[in-house]
Amino acid sequence: MAQKNRGKTVTVVEEELSLEQLKKRLDNLDARLDAIDSMVTAVAERVVKRPLRLEIACPNCGKTIEISVVGDEKMR
Repeated sequence: MAQKNRGKTVTVVEEELSLEQLKKRLDNLDARLDAIDSMVTAVAERVVKRPLRLEIACPNCGKTIEISVVGDEKMR
């Protein structure tokens, strides 16, 4: 009987630890997502303010593809 009760106690403690670990992991994930969101927002704001021009070479034919995004501010 004592062994059965001790087994249940150990299981409860392990479940509490796993819940704490899960909370910590979720908090870390939330912090990382916030950081990514901040970076993406900063890049998007910069792109909107200034024109952006990308030139990409096609890996198959070698032709250059130009992608331009026009911003709302003029270049100085």
